[in-house]
Amino acid sequence: MSADEVAVATVGNRAGTVTVRATDQGLPLAIHIDQRELRYGGTQLAASILEVCTRATAEAKVRRRADLTEQGVPAEVLDALGLPTRNELAAAAYQEDDEEAAPTSWMRQL
Repeated sequence: MSADEVAVATVGNRAGTVTVRATDQGLPLAIHIDQRELRYGGTQLAASILEVCTRATAEAKVRRRADLTEQGVPAEVLDALGLPTRNELAAAAYQEDDEEAAPTSWMRQL
């Protein structure tokens, strides 16, 4: 990837019902919403899209950092640009999973 190209990543929610393809600048390029997701209403759907878009942006930033590292950009510059490392992204995801409330019931309607 050259310096003027945009880093892009595609990320989905755990169920795979919402998928967002976004740039490292946070611009969503494509959004896929499974019809099953529509039953939760607009507010929850919007929150889910935003959360997945944020994760796709973070993944794209990690890819941008890797590309710039290969081109010889110093780590200090990449840190100043706010581009996370793969380990930083994994740690943030682990912390989010740890803070997420567990379901009140594992039962679901048939």
